[in-house]
Order: sequence, then C-alpha cells, then structure tokens
Amino acid sequence: MSDLRNQLENLSAAQKVELLEAVWESLEADSLSLNAAQRAELDERIARHEQNPSDVIPWEQVRAHLFKAK
Repeated sequence: MSDLRNQLENLSAAQKVELLEAVWESLEADSLSLNAAQRAELDERIARHEQNPSDVIPWEQVRAHLFKAK
C-alpha cells in the first residue's frame, strides 16, 4: 500500500481526478448494497434535489475547474 501512496504523490491533479473517476466507476460496477440508514439518507438527498434542482453544480463545471487549477 505504501508503494501505491508513493505513486499517487507523483501524479498531477488531473491524473488524480481521472484515477478517482475510474475508482468510482469500479465501485458502481460492484453494485454495493446499502443498509437502511444509507438508503434513507440517499432518499432524503434525492428529495431535497427534486425540491430545488437548480441548487447544484454540474459535474462538467466541477471537472473543468479542477483541470484549470493544475
């Protein structure tokens, strides 16, 4: 694990973002099961979003900002 941490230190911010995206996608593919508390939290977040859908920052804008900050 320490070798992996050392390799991470050598990546640029953009490369780290790409790596995070790949890890996130692999987690989604694993289709993790949620417990009742986690499901309730997600349902609450979805409900809040549906009440105010314009109160978000699209991923494309976040990603663009991250790549500009290199």
